Amino acid sequence: MRVIVLGSGVVGVTSAWYLARAGHEVTVLDRQNAAGMETSFANAGQLSYGYSAPWAGPGIPVKALKWLMMRHRPLVLWPRADQRLYTWLAKMLANCTEAAYRLNKTRMVRLAEYSRDCLGDLRRETGIAYDGRSMGTLQLFRTQKQLDAVGGDTAVLDTFRVPYEVLDPAGCIAAEPALRHVPGKFVGGLRLADDETGDAHIFTQRLAAMAEAIGVKFRYGVRIKGLTTEGDRVTAVVTDTGTETADAYVAALGSFTPALLAPLGVRVPVYPVKGYSLTLPVKHEGGAPVSTVMDETYKVAITRLGDRIRVGGTAELAGFSMALRKPRRETLEHSVTDLFPRGGDVAQASFWTGLRPMTPDGTPVVGPTRLRNLHLNTGHGTLGWTMACGSGRVLADLVTGRKTEIDSADLAIDRYAAA
Repeated sequence: MRVIVLGSGVVGVTSAWYLARAGHEVTVLDRQNAAGMETSFANAGQLSYGYSAPWAGPGIPVKALKWLMMRHRPLVLWPRADQRLYTWLAKMLANCTEAAYRLNKTRMVRLAEYSRDCLGDLRRETGIAYDGRSMGTLQLFRTQKQLDAVGGDTAVLDTFRVPYEVLDPAGCIAAEPALRHVPGKFVGGLRLADDETGDAHIFTQRLAAMAEAIGVKFRYGVRIKGLTTEGDRVTAVVTDTGTETADAYVAALGSFTPALLAPLGVRVPVYPVKGYSLTLPVKHEGGAPVSTVMDETYKVAITRLGDRIRVGGTAELAGFSMALRKPRRETLEHSVTDLFPRGGDVAQASFWTGLRPMTPDGTPVVGPTRLRNLHLNTGHGTLGWTMACGSGRVLADLVTGRKTEIDSADLAIDRYAAA
């Protein structure tokens, strides 16, 4: 079968890899000049299998109001005449119940845990390297209230038998020795031992090269103008260089997927949530993190990537703006220097921003649409790197007509029609 994948981020490339491994003739189209050049370029570096959770949850509306008032705020909302934003926010608020949170987290952990297994298989099969470490994630709590609320998350982890430890300050220092330099900054933490770290950009480019070696064609610098249809099928992709045809099509364009599919009547509830990152060189080995520390107060992830530290965070609702805003940099700098003052050279940091494709329930959209040969693999939010291999494998199985190894029915877009 001939398959066209739209998008060469980490999700598009893993989709192409698994489709090719399933025996399909695959072509990837992307407007950039190489793979992984947008949202996958400088994300937080976490492979957060156990930490996978929706942003929508009980208490979030009240917390959001408090966050908006903070100096180093994890949430930024720019008021704008954008009906899509307010529709998305309303749907997100509808998911801020205990029942919805538990359902959505269950879906996300299922896919994330499967993705971990798929990535492990891929490493063993190919030897792919990407500055990866398998040393867990430490969710660090600065207040007793944060620590006391951990039970809601551990209940879901128990359901999926995901190993974890609830740690006191001494336990946190044992996991991340550099924290001994900042006593009194935290009261405890939740450690997820099976979580990993890695550079998504390096992974995406290396997997793209491997995919090309087994026959996948990558066409870069191609702008996708739209899709043409006939009846209940897509017939072609219209680009600025001509028309491309295939037997099946996969939309993996992240935040840009809704605009492409809306003219076809396929409504994808994905909105761009802007994130920022700093990448700084390690200055003192003993003062740097060994894996990922998630600063729960500021929702900032501090991740070790080889001889670098990646600091990622902030949820900014600003449409498709790519402006690099100084206050967002200050928040990232504050978190990393407060917890790891000796670790990295902030003065030498590079500053980046990208658009995370978020669904209102947190779960990505993976699966078929009402158009029989059009599939989606989008809406992963902050967890595209975490869920990429699992999503790509599920997608390939669905396109091929094979039974998926995990339950995937509730990942499809029709879950919104049933809501």
